[in-house]
Amino acid sequence: MWVFCITYYLAETCLIRLKIVVNKNNNKKENRKGKIMDFIELLKVIFLGIVEGITEWLPISSTGHMILVDEFLKLNVTEDFKNLFFVVIQLGAILAVVVLYWNKLWPFYIRPISKKQQAVLNRHGAVSRGILTFVEKFCDKEKWVLWFKIIVACIPTIVIALPFNDVIEEKFNNYVVVAIALIVYGILFIVIENYNKRRRPTCTNLENLSFKTALIIGLFQVLSVVPGTSRSGSTIIGGILAGTSRTVAAEFTFFLGIPVMFGASLLKILKFGFSFTGTEVMILIVGMVVAFVVSIIAIKFLMGYIKKHDFKAFGWYRIALGILVLGYFIGKTLLGCK
Repeated sequence: MWVFCITYYLAETCLIRLKIVVNKNNNKKENRKGKIMDFIELLKVIFLGIVEGITEWLPISSTGHMILVDEFLKLNVTEDFKNLFFVVIQLGAILAVVVLYWNKLWPFYIRPISKKQQAVLNRHGAVSRGILTFVEKFCDKEKWVLWFKIIVACIPTIVIALPFNDVIEEKFNNYVVVAIALIVYGILFIVIENYNKRRRPTCTNLENLSFKTALIIGLFQVLSVVPGTSRSGSTIIGGILAGTSRTVAAEFTFFLGIPVMFGASLLKILKFGFSFTGTEVMILIVGMVVAFVVSIIAIKFLMGYIKKHDFKAFGWYRIALGILVLGYFIGKTLLGCK
């Protein structure tokens, strides 16, 4: 009896230990698999951030590229969060513009006051140097005027595009519309650049950009509500047609993107809510950081490129991409692929 009990106890103990070892091995495999999956998701986020950083500022449509990339690299997240991610990583792109053009955009500054200015202001009752420095911070008129022009250019988007944004996104956010927009605006870039050869720009710096021209560029920005159009593409076309140089059109496009893209991102976040998991927070931060770094490179490249070249190369690229998008999805539909 005792022999049987001892044998049974030893056998049971061995089985329990064997189960523990097996479970530990299974847990290790699952953890390893989970880490690999997390790493793959991280690579997807990095790649999407790169695509956003390049395509947001070049006039080639970030939407068209995101549709293609999303077809092959699907994030393992909910559809709502994915849509939020595509908008929020634009904040990284916006920050790149702010950092690169800080000196052109920031209207406040501290400038040493000369003794002559000190004497004049003292005669008018100024008491402390702190007050004088504070007064000097609000004296950059040109930058304030630039911001007023940006606000004027944003009005058409706020009044016309914003109220219908959700409806347009729901009805027109498909590959057919995106492909057609890519091709049409690609043709426009080529035609407009050929036409532009015969005339000189009337506005060659931002200081000479009139409020009327800013409003015209803002009206063209409304067209970018159609997926595949490209916000930068439509505003650059508007600027060139209004008589600005390529450099002015591109720079004003960058500046115009700050309130527009920031507002769009904020609205999406408010709709989604602020309750994120740790993984979701990591995805958003990594995507934004990558988009920020790549945007800086893309903006510098574009500004250097257009000093010597026109936008026709981007036009041909858009046409090729539009045909690719159309061909791929039509072929997929005909073959019955999901």
